[in-house]
Amino acid sequence: MSQVPVELKVSPGLVAYPEAVEAMEARVAAIHAGTAPELIWFLEHPPLYTAGTSAQEGDLLRPDKFPVFKTGRGGQYTYHGPGQRVVYVMLDLKKHGEDVRCFVRDLEDCIIGALATLGVTGERRDGRIGIWVARDLNGLQREDKIGAIGVRVRHWVTYHGLAINVSPDLEHFTGIVPCGVTTHGVTSLRDLGVKAGLTELDTALKAAFAEIFGIVLQIT
Repeated sequence: MSQVPVELKVSPGLVAYPEAVEAMEARVAAIHAGTAPELIWFLEHPPLYTAGTSAQEGDLLRPDKFPVFKTGRGGQYTYHGPGQRVVYVMLDLKKHGEDVRCFVRDLEDCIIGALATLGVTGERRDGRIGIWVARDLNGLQREDKIGAIGVRVRHWVTYHGLAINVSPDLEHFTGIVPCGVTTHGVTSLRDLGVKAGLTELDTALKAAFAEIFGIVLQIT
């Protein structure tokens, strides 16, 4: 376990994206300087699209649908909005192995573990970022995305993080090609018939973060 607890913050309501990015930038600098503890931040955003460093212009299908923000995280276009749990993860990888690929895999494991607690089987797929759910819809086999990951690392301090669809309006995803994937859909806990909400998911995620990263979470 980490000797210094990692701060855990859960923001009520909807947090504006520019405000969140500004807060992350400041916290990452403080963590690097040793003046603030590491932070895991749970929040929701109002409806918006973000463009990662690999975003393709043609994947923004409805630029007038919601505000679009360019962001320094990896990945392509993603949607954020109410009913989606966003988790921004600000950890000093010098304390956690200095391995970015391992860090991303640990984030995947957090999503998979939390979903399993709620009775959902989330899986990785080669060549596709994020966590996927295999489904049988009236005999039609398909795979839909339920969790997205996009991270950035500065001075070995991570930020941005992951998003899990709990009960967002799935129609909102139609304004983009989510993560550049055209051959698969998007799902949510509600779409899968799971009654768990943000509170239940948060409980499962907190346990997964503590176990997988070997940290003590200090709720603030």
